[in-house]
Formats: sequence, structure tokens, C-alpha cells
Amino acid sequence: MTDMARGRARAPGLVASMKGRGGRGDRSPLGTWFWDIDRVLLLLTLFLIAIGLIAVAAASPATAVRYSGEHHKLTPLYYFWRQLMWVGVSLPVLFGVSMLPVPTARRMALVGAGVCIALLLATPILGAQHNGARRWISLGVAEFQPSEFLKPMFIVTTAWLLSLRAKDKTLPVVWITGGLTGVVATLLMLQPDFGQTIIFCAVWMALLMISGTPTRYLVGIAAMAPAGLAAAYMFYGTARNRINAFIFPDAEGEGASDHFQVNAAHNTLTAGGWTGTGPGGGSAKFGLPEAHTDYIFSVIGEEFGLIACSIVALVFLAIVVRVFVKLLDEQDEFKLYAASGLAVQFGAQALVSMAVNTGLAPSKGMTLPFISYGGSSMIALSIGMGLLLAFTRRNPFLTRSPYVVRWSGE
Repeated sequence: MTDMARGRARAPGLVASMKGRGGRGDRSPLGTWFWDIDRVLLLLTLFLIAIGLIAVAAASPATAVRYSGEHHKLTPLYYFWRQLMWVGVSLPVLFGVSMLPVPTARRMALVGAGVCIALLLATPILGAQHNGARRWISLGVAEFQPSEFLKPMFIVTTAWLLSLRAKDKTLPVVWITGGLTGVVATLLMLQPDFGQTIIFCAVWMALLMISGTPTRYLVGIAAMAPAGLAAAYMFYGTARNRINAFIFPDAEGEGASDHFQVNAAHNTLTAGGWTGTGPGGGSAKFGLPEAHTDYIFSVIGEEFGLIACSIVALVFLAIVVRVFVKLLDEQDEFKLYAASGLAVQFGAQALVSMAVNTGLAPSKGMTLPFISYGGSSMIALSIGMGLLLAFTRRNPFLTRSPYVVRWSGE
């Protein structure tokens, strides 16, 4: 056969290979991931991260002024550059976790939950103190918040425990998961971290409902909630101060600072009207105590307007709705519960943060997912979103990961 004939013989195969590369027939590791992943959910997440970088850039000058001392001056965009670094660390984490097969992701979460609970035990003793709370563990060059990393791990662990009931109806999974939630809530209250405690309990309750827990259990737990809130008000000073500041805004006492923060956030949020003052044009943000973290939604309102705030809220809603629509035909109990729990946690955290900024909820120190400044928050949220993308991936070969097989050369 001549060279020309051999070339013609190879041509069809070459063309087919080129068509498959980057198309739906591409079964390379990256191609498999790209076509199996929920690209809409991924794009919405990246959009939030981009909004977060812009918002942190807007809030950074106010925070830099607040935390600059006589011998330590921070540049106006100090927090923006640090957030950009955290985004650079978090994106590979998000993409990497989203590529994990479901069994591997589950095992990672189970081990991670154990490690994070152990760190929570050590936090009240060894943790670094900020604003009267011990929620962070110092590594020398940086600090991290174990409770942020525990959230996705706790949700996946709880989902796995609840999914075991499909195999054995006699397993007391409600009591087991309730005990786990109680341990986590107790450790969080010791820090103290009332806001995160509410998120963990709310997600547990949502998972019980999604998993089809008998009504008598749900009614009993719901009946205990008012008693729990009353006990927190009577015996837990942090909760009492924040509730008092919210209900009695003109009262003096330890809760007055919480009321000042909520009031300052509301004033900043509305200072820009519908269209905002423009990037860098806000002045009310300089009166916010934590403009780059807890109250960044208010900074968005001042500089980019209430319309921009509405768009941000709609993006959060779109992510949650997208997940539940994807799960309508999900047959695997574990993936259904895990993805639902992660979506509930994501939406609940965003809702609480925005409610605090608008004055509809007491101050809780809750960050806005993917928008607020913070390394622990950004990396932990990336792990959670990576798990969510992994559990909503449509791939008939999930039980035998194409990534592991191809990378190992088997």
C-alpha cells in the first residue's frame, strides 16, 4: 500500500478522533467531567465568586481603615488581594472534589466529619479568640474555622446514616443523627456560635423531612424547638443579648452593640438607592464593623444598588431550585439526601446572612456564601459545592470512576 493510500485509510479514524475530542464522545478525564457535570450549576457558582471579588474590593477600603493601626497601615485593597489568593486556592479544590466518584466523596466526608468534630472539641481550649468568641484554630501563618469545614461533612454523614434505613428499617437513624446533631450543637454553643448552631439544626430537620421520617418524630422535634429557644434565651447569654437587641432596639445593655451593627447594616444597604453610588463611591460602609464579611451584602446595596442585591438573591435561589429540579428523578437515597442537605445549607446560610443585613433577623455573624471575605469560608464552601456537583453528576460509570481508571493507566 502506498503512503497516499495508507493516509486515506487512516483519515476516517483521525477525523472521528478529532470529533470526539472535546465533544460528547470525548471520554478523557476532563471531557468526562465536563459532559457529566451540571454546567449551569457550575456557572452560577463561578458567577457568585466573581461577584464576591467585586464586593470584597468595594468593602476592602473600609475594613482596611478600621483595622489599620498607628504602626500597621493596610493598603485599601489589602483584603481584595487576599481574597483573590483564597479564590485561587479554592477553585482547584472545587473542581477536584467535583470529580470524585460518589463512594470516594462519601468516605472523604465521613473521615472529615470525625476530624472536624475532634477539632471542635479542641477549639474552646486551644482556639484563637476574636470578638469574645473562640471559633478559630491558629496555624501560625493563618487561622481556620473548623465549623465551616464540618458543615458539608456533617451533611453528607447525616445523609449516609439516613440512607441506611432503606436497607434496614429497624435502624434508629433518627436518634443516631439527633445525637450527632446534639453533640455538634453543644460544641458550637461553647465557642459561642449561635448562628451556626441554628444552621446545623435546620439542616438536620430538613433532612429528616426529605428522608420520609415518620410524622410523629417530626412533630415531636418541632414541639421541642420553642423549648430549646426558651432555654437558650434563659441560660445562653449570647442568644439572649442578640434577641433582646432585635426585639428591644432602644434598650441599653450588652445587646446594644448588636443593635448598632444591624442598624448600621440596614442604613448602608439603603444608602445607595436602587442603582447605588457606584464602585468606590460609598461612605456609609466606613461605619460598618465587619464590612468585608458579615455585612458585605449591605456594601453591595450601597455601591451597586438594591437591584444588584436582588440579582444576588435570585442567583442563590436559582442554585437551590436547580439542585432540587435535578433531584426530581434521583433514585439513589444517599445522593438525594446529601445533595438536598447541601442545597438547604447553602440556601439557609445565604438567607440568614441577607436577613441580618436587611434587619429581618438578629445579628449572627453569618457570612454570605462565596461573596464574604474569608479563607475558611471560601475553601469549605468550595468543598461543599464540589460535593454537590459530584452528587448531581449524571454518569453511568460513577461506581467505577473513569478518572481513577484512566489516570492510573489500568
